[in-house]
Amino acid sequence: MEPVEEYAAHPIRERIRLAYDPALLKTAGERLAQELARHLSEVQRSDGRVLNWFSPQDNLARASHLADSSLDSSDPTELVSRFERLVHEMLARGHNLHDPRYVGHQVPAPIPLAGLFEAVGSVTNQVMAVYEMGPWATAVEQAMVQKLAKYLGWRDGDYAGVVTHGGSLANLNALLVARNVVLKDSWEGGLQGDPNRPPALVVQSDTHYRISRSAGILGLGTQQVIKVGLDDRRRMDVTDLERVLSSLRAQGRPIIAVVACACSTPVGAFDPLNEIADVCEKHQVWLHVDAAHGGSALVSSKYRHLVAGLERADSLVWDAHKMLFVPALCAFLYFKHKPHSYQAFQQNAPYLFDPTAAAMAEYDLGLRTVECTKPATVYGLWGAWALFGPQLFADLVDSTFDLGTVFFNKLKQAPDFEPLHEPQCNIVAFRHVPAALDGASPAEQGEFQRKLRRCVIESGKFYLVATTLNGVEALRVTLINPLTTATHLDLLLDTLRAAGREILSGPRS
Repeated sequence: MEPVEEYAAHPIRERIRLAYDPALLKTAGERLAQELARHLSEVQRSDGRVLNWFSPQDNLARASHLADSSLDSSDPTELVSRFERLVHEMLARGHNLHDPRYVGHQVPAPIPLAGLFEAVGSVTNQVMAVYEMGPWATAVEQAMVQKLAKYLGWRDGDYAGVVTHGGSLANLNALLVARNVVLKDSWEGGLQGDPNRPPALVVQSDTHYRISRSAGILGLGTQQVIKVGLDDRRRMDVTDLERVLSSLRAQGRPIIAVVACACSTPVGAFDPLNEIADVCEKHQVWLHVDAAHGGSALVSSKYRHLVAGLERADSLVWDAHKMLFVPALCAFLYFKHKPHSYQAFQQNAPYLFDPTAAAMAEYDLGLRTVECTKPATVYGLWGAWALFGPQLFADLVDSTFDLGTVFFNKLKQAPDFEPLHEPQCNIVAFRHVPAALDGASPAEQGEFQRKLRRCVIESGKFYLVATTLNGVEALRVTLINPLTTATHLDLLLDTLRAAGREILSGPRS
């Protein structure tokens, strides 16, 4: 049988050559930069819709159609034109987080140039797990681990830090270590303790659902997640924490960890970390802090008091893809004591980790994270930090946290709006309560908030989210676009009023 190259070399090799052609990349890249610049210019002017709303069925049909209509062409001009159309479709149907009217989930309008640094890693496929596969990616990651750790006041050599794909994975990784430290034979032998005294995970009542997921994955069971009560600001009640830990110790139940928040998702509450650390030290319990959103307060001289005591945690999570304004996903996981970072996994993989180069274990980060192959997730943060310097990140935190107070004051001054807490950061929960709903039941109030949000986001005029507080639906904003101003917030209130009138004037369901 003849080799394939001898009778089909031209069509096969030509397609491959074209797909890898640097000249084609150059032309397409120039068009991409132009299209992104045009798009961001329009979006930042709020010329269109925040959420390009299409039904799931419509989007799926369109995506499938475009995937099935690829070009069978070797003409670079045709390919670049097709590339432009595909990019345009992606932007026309995507979510516009750079629109100042985006005030929704804890996902930022990222620094645009950070995305270009990440594109370098994507195009050249810089991956990590072992140092020799990603020497520069590893160096960049550890450089930023050290830069951020300085805000904790930790000494180099004492701690360890890695970067993972998001807060959920980072929290899981941290709690896996805590489990292995507390239940020393659990990695190999599983959970073999007294079934009448199951291990407990003690959490702040508003903690993110990913913590319960971690309990299930780790074999602890979600029923063993014990919630500590909240104070009047929806922070962990330290007195109740003392009661819970004392009760568990009296029962002889192992305590995997206490999980505190900085800050909680529903209202952005920062737990009193120093007081919590005192209780954990008294009972000799691992303290883990989910600081995915609020950890960035460390870089701000104005707001760092909110995370006082964070440096006392045994482990913590800090997402750069939230309040450091870089593209997702980029979550920092820290262990105060370096040896703990090696407790997550106890496995040998000689095809990856070279036993003849033991010193490389310090830099073979796959030893410490769930991920094996991992892209260079820190290129965007490192590039923006190296380009603009650390003060930019403090400015971003200050401006958006300040705006939370501005919005709260506007809500207080509006008779038809009800702020549900005094914000500590840029997360604010509230309700629109027009006069027509005076005397309405909590269920009716909640249903109105749900309809109101749906009406506004599908209109494309704003994007905000919902939450539930004390069993009743509420509206919630995260002011995580640094281009949002007080004028946009006035417009948000007017938009909600107009949508409310439309809902109330229609037929009651």
